[in-house]
Amino acid sequence: MRAAAVRDLSPAYFAMVMATGIVSIDMRAMRLPALSAALLWVGAAGYAVLLVLYAWRLLACRAEMVRDLRDPGRAFGFFTFTAGTNVLGTRLAMEGRTGTAAVLLAVGAASWVLFSYLVPWAALLSRDGTKAIAGANGTWFVWVVGGQSVAVLAATLEPAASGWRNELALLAVMTWSISIWLYLAIAIVVAFRLMLFEMGPRDLTPPYWVAMGATAISVVAGTQISNMRGASAAAVAHDLSVHVSLLFWSFGSWIFVALIIAGWWRHIWSGVPLRYGPGLWSMVFPLGMYGAASHNLGTVAGLPIVVAIGDVEVWFGLLAWLLTFGAMAVHLAGGFRALGRPPDQDGRTTG
Repeated sequence: MRAAAVRDLSPAYFAMVMATGIVSIDMRAMRLPALSAALLWVGAAGYAVLLVLYAWRLLACRAEMVRDLRDPGRAFGFFTFTAGTNVLGTRLAMEGRTGTAAVLLAVGAASWVLFSYLVPWAALLSRDGTKAIAGANGTWFVWVVGGQSVAVLAATLEPAASGWRNELALLAVMTWSISIWLYLAIAIVVAFRLMLFEMGPRDLTPPYWVAMGATAISVVAGTQISNMRGASAAAVAHDLSVHVSLLFWSFGSWIFVALIIAGWWRHIWSGVPLRYGPGLWSMVFPLGMYGAASHNLGTVAGLPIVVAIGDVEVWFGLLAWLLTFGAMAVHLAGGFRALGRPPDQDGRTTG
C-alpha cells in the first residue's frame, strides 16, 4: 500500500505547504507568534516529508510522473512545489533566516523557470488543442501563483541584501509582471473551457479557488514591490504596482463571492459531499492569501476598511486550515490502519 500511495501521489500536494505557510504569515501579522511558529514548523516538516516522497516517486514511478506531466488536468499541480518553496522561504525570511530563504528562492525560481517551459509543452503543445482546453481547470492558476511567489520572496529579501538589491528587485518586478500576463492568458483559456464544455457540480472542484488565490498573491507581490527602496527596478514599478494591486484585489473580491455561490451550488443544492483530498489545500491557500493581500494593500494604500477585511478574513483561513489538517490526519490514520490488516487472497488489505 505504501508503494501504491507514492505511485498515486498528487503532483499538487505541496499546496499543503503553501497553505500552512501563508496561514503562519497571517498569524504573525495578527501578533500570535507562538501559533505562527507552530505552523511554520508544521509547514517545514511537511515540506521535508514531501521532498522524500516525491524523490521516491521520481525514482520508482517515473511512468506515473510522465503521465501526470502529459495530463492537462494534473500537470500544473507541479507548480505547487515552486509556490510551497517560496512561501516557506518568505516565512523564514521574516524570522531573519535570510540565508536559508535565499537558497529556497534559488530553488523556487529555478523550478518555476523549468516548469514554465516543461509543463505547457508536455501537457498542451504535444496534444490536440480541444483535449487540452477540456483539461483546463483551477490548477492552471498555480502557474501564476508560482511566479508571484518568486516575486514575493525576492522583494522580501531585497532590503537585507546589500550586494544584490538591484538583482532581487529586477527579479521581483519581472516575475510579478510575467505572472500578471499569465493570469490573463490562463483566465481566457479556463473561460473557454467553461463555455465550450459541460460543467457539472462535480467538475467544480476546490482547486478553482486558486483563481482567487492567484489574484491575492499578485496583490501581495505588488505591495511588497512598492515597499522596496533604492533599487532602480523598484523605483520604476513603485506607483504601478500599487495601482495594479488594487485592480487585482477588487477582481479577486468579486471572484471570492462567485466561488462561495458555486460552492453552495455544488455541495448544498447538488448534494456533492465534501471529502478530503489534496485539492482542499488549494482552497485553504487562497483564503489565507486573501487575508494577507487585504492587510498589505490596505496598509500600503491607506485603506483602513481593506485592512479590517483582511483582519477578519484571516480567521476563516485559519479555520479552513484546522479543518483540512484534521481531515488529512483522519485520512492518513485510515491508511495506516489498513497497513496492519491481514491481506486477502488477492494480496489486498481487508476491511
